[in-house]
Amino acid sequence: MSVGMIDTSRIEAMVAQLKAAAARASPANASPSGDSALQAKSATGAVDFQSALKSSLDQVNQTQLQSRKLAERYEMGDSGVSLSDAMISLQKSSIAFQQTVQVRNKLVSAYQEIMNMGI
Repeated sequence: MSVGMIDTSRIEAMVAQLKAAAARASPANASPSGDSALQAKSATGAVDFQSALKSSLDQVNQTQLQSRKLAERYEMGDSGVSLSDAMISLQKSSIAFQQTVQVRNKLVSAYQEIMNMGI
């Protein structure tokens, strides 16, 4: 990582991932063929959400573990790790954790709102 330069390869990779996710979620890919297809799609959607959530949590966990290891290496005097790299890594993991907490808060809020709906 060089100071003052933006790593465009990571940005391009993120854009590609977003485009792929949008293509998978596109309603143009769905072919309505009755009630059973709708039920199958609903069940698949639940599994997709679960796997996406688990994947996201695993990624946040890996970010935190890597940043902690990088900070420990710096503290032990490893010359291959700079202070700026360790601090940036710790900040990235902190932001990822804060994002996860905010998503959890939104999910809890949505759940409570659904539970308070009248039937």
